[in-house]
This record gives sequence, C-alpha cells and structure tokens, in this order.
Amino acid sequence: MAVLASEFFGWSVGQPLMQCPIESHRGRDMAVASWWGESLLEAGSDRYPWVISRTGEARSELRSAVAGLSRALGDHGIGRGSTVMLRMRPSLTYVRVLVALWSRGAQVVLVDFRSTPAEYGPPTELLRPQFVIDSDHATAPAAGLAEEVEFRVRRAESGRPAASADCLVQFSSGSTGRPKVIGRTPESLLAELGRHADLGELPGAGEPFLLLNSIVHTMGLVSGVLHALHVGATVVLPPTPTPGDVLRLAQETGAVAIYGVPAHYELLTRTTDVPALPALRLGLTGGERLPIEVYEEFHRRYGIRLSQVYGVTETGLLAAGLSGPRPPVLGTIVPGVEAKVVGEELYVRLDRSPYPLGDQPDRYVDGWLRTYDRFAADETTGELSILGRLDSLVTIGGLKVDLTEVESVLRAHPRVSDTVVVHHEVIEAYVGGESAPTASELIAWCRDRLSPIKIPKRFLVARELPRNKTGKLVRDRNAIRSALRPDSEESASDQQG
Repeated sequence: MAVLASEFFGWSVGQPLMQCPIESHRGRDMAVASWWGESLLEAGSDRYPWVISRTGEARSELRSAVAGLSRALGDHGIGRGSTVMLRMRPSLTYVRVLVALWSRGAQVVLVDFRSTPAEYGPPTELLRPQFVIDSDHATAPAAGLAEEVEFRVRRAESGRPAASADCLVQFSSGSTGRPKVIGRTPESLLAELGRHADLGELPGAGEPFLLLNSIVHTMGLVSGVLHALHVGATVVLPPTPTPGDVLRLAQETGAVAIYGVPAHYELLTRTTDVPALPALRLGLTGGERLPIEVYEEFHRRYGIRLSQVYGVTETGLLAAGLSGPRPPVLGTIVPGVEAKVVGEELYVRLDRSPYPLGDQPDRYVDGWLRTYDRFAADETTGELSILGRLDSLVTIGGLKVDLTEVESVLRAHPRVSDTVVVHHEVIEAYVGGESAPTASELIAWCRDRLSPIKIPKRFLVARELPRNKTGKLVRDRNAIRSALRPDSEESASDQQG
C-alpha cells in the first residue's frame, strides 16, 4: 500500500506557492455548515486511502484539506451562489479545490486546462463567472497526473452570480462541432451516483480501481472520483499513462477494475509484457464505440471481456453492459433511468432542461432529452446495440447510407488504426495509421466490400487523427482538416470518380 500523503498541502491565491497546515473539517468558523455532497467526505473508512497516485491520501486528510481550502476561498468572497471558472491541471489539488468550492455552495464551471481561449472564451463570456481559479499550464506535461499544483484566485469585475440551481457547468466534448453548455444540479449528480452504487459489479467499499479517464470530464469525475468517495472505494490515478506504468500500478494495488476509453485499451493490447492481474474482474470503457478487434484482443491477453457504458454529459450514466457483451451490443438501460428509442434515436426523460443558457430548444422537448445517438433495441431482452450518431445516416442518390458502416469496413484494414467518415457534398474518409495504406489501396479495399454508392470519393491519410480532450476522435470536418497539417500527412488523395 502506498504511503499516505503528508499533513501539508500547497495552495496559492495570486501569489507564489505557500505551505498551509491542514485543519479538521470539524474545526472553527466553517462558512457552510452542510452542503449537498457532505456525505461523500464522510463515507468510507480511513483503513483504505480514497486515492492512490505517487502516494496515497486518507479520507480524513481530504476532509481537512477541503476545510482549509474552504476557509481560504471564503476569504476571497466565494460563497453560496458564487460562480467560479475552474481551469486547473488534473491533480489531487484540483479535486480538493473543486470539492471545497461545492462545500461553499458555489456553481463551478469546469474548463479543461488544455483548452485554448478561443475554445472556452465564447461560452464563458456568456456565463460570466465572478471568479477564475487557474494554474500555470505553460510547463504542464500533455498527459499524466500531478499531486500538488499551484493555483491562483482572481475576481472578474463583470461577473454575475448563479442564475440557476446548477452546481456544475460543463462543456460538451465538441467532437461533432460547437460545444454545448450543460448544467448539472446536486440532485442530478447524487441520482447518478445512486445509479452507480446500484450496479453491484462496479468497485465497492475498500476496493481499488484504476482510472485512466481525465478527472476533468464526466466519466473520470463522476464515475471515477465521486463514485469512489460515495461508496468508499479507492481510486488509483496513474502519475504517468504509459501501458507499463498502468499495468504495474494495477498489479501493485490489486485493482479490481480499469476504467478508460477504447484508445487506452488499444494501447494495453499492444504491450508484450502482461503481468498477472488476479484481482482484475472488470474493464470499463465509454466515450465512443469499442472496436471489436480491441474487445477480442483484450480478452485474449487479459481474460476480461471489456464492458461498455454509455452516457451523455447532460445526465451521466444511462446504460451499461457489465457482463461484457460482444460489440456492437452495449447493454441495457440502468435502473433509475427512463428512456425510449424512437426511430432508432434514444430519448431520456428529464425533469428540467440541462441547458442553462436556454439555447438548445431542439434537444430538450416536452420533458425528453434527445441524445442524437442511434440504437437498436431488442424487444425481448431490452439490450441496446450501438448504431452510431443520428448525423451518421445520410441520403445519397435517394438511398440511405450509414457512414458508420463505411468506417467499420475501413477500420478492418490491417494497417488502419482510426477512421472518421463524414459527408460534405460527397463521402469523405479520414484515415489514420502508423503505416496506413494509400488512398488507392483503400479504394480497392472498399470496392471488394461496399456497394459503389458507399465508397468514399475523397480520402485523406495521416499517421494519426485528432482526438479531443476526452480521447474521442474529432468528427467535425473543419477541425479535422485544420489539425491535419501537411507535415503530419503521409498521403492525401481527392478521388472524384
């Protein structure tokens, strides 16, 4: 077991790093006596750390750290109804600051530390948070987790207090275009945590699990960190995300589960040194469709059938197949969720709109959230099979073409690792691979497997395709073309035949 963290933590408010002693959460002048997530800090036993990274931290230490930070944030005027933009590198400091803000009754706007001002500027200008908490990102590595980071608190003079009951505001991944502004209430988050707790296959009290998802986004934050706090489990956060370090930590901690996205599991299937992992019983993946070849190779190497979960930022977890059904079968709607499939599109029942700006009238109608995700539902078992996005179904020459079918055919090529197919006047295919085939080879491959109307007319081949900050492939055509600069391309072809 890792050594527990020291009794000091670092924090900074617009000045160099300071060392500040931790005080008990039951100590003096706590500004907010109770808050919606207070039970998360009380759950679990100090016999097991709530987190393990380079070191571990006991729940009592987390409570004390949150209490000290809450007082410091209160000194800056942050309290109930305050709006705060939080843009920090993923770290244990980040978790403590986020929970401390919630303990003060603040509405927190989460921004990925890798986002540029051009990305987060427009939506945050609409929200106008009163405070900004950020850290220096200039020297931050592209991946991995820090334990302690410096941060500063700044007041925005033109900011305004919360206009909704949301405690958490996030931006959607933006993989298909402009990100949406999404709000979650305390009731929404607690209901999602209850759905997680009701799934007995997920890690429970005292059980460690390895989390590869970013803790800035929904699966890493709610399914990972908050679930661990809620049930008394231990979340293991690798300081570095290399396959060797991930597997070493899984073995050393006796992890019962690994959480990640398909790209993580693809990397784990490439490593040649696979240690014995007798405690491992679950591999959880979400964010995008799981390629069948990754599913099968992971099972062959590790003896675990990967289990897909599905959710959207607006509501969190919606469906799961924790027995590891073979893709494209996903699983069933989890208890506590009311959903329906209409014309292959999944709708979810919500009591209120999750869009605080009121700018998505086509997505929330008469109490139903449109997911724009396509599923086939088995009338007997209720199992859902993933078909793709609603915008992946296009009409060409009067005939329906499912672009995900074209992607599957291209991905089956032994030298293709990633592919995105879009429709822009004609079908376009963006193909990634370290030694990816040429456009001419791909055309020949498709001719043997697809009808002529489904064969892409334009191909762009590169070493790798761009992904967003959650690990999903970017599907916005303009963003893909902007990211694939000439020096990253192996070949490109424009086929008009």
